Amino acid sequence: MDLKEKVESILQKIRPSLQADGGNVELVDVKEEDGIVKVRLTGACSGCAFSQLTLKMGIERILKENIPEVKQVESV
Repeated sequence: MDLKEKVESILQKIRPSLQADGGNVELVDVKEEDGIVKVRLTGACSGCAFSQLTLKMGIERILKENIPEVKQVESV
């Protein structure tokens, strides 16, 4: 399983909690050499004041805990 597949697998586990609040997360790109994951927050998440908090303290933290190769998550 490559890094992109691992990331998508973890995002599948995160999605239900985002969807419960009317939002979602879409995987845009994974730069394996840098450990940078690019995602797009959609739905209610796209305009939410807490979107950066969701991104850094939620999505990024969970991905880093589960996939050591992930160094940073960015929103695009």
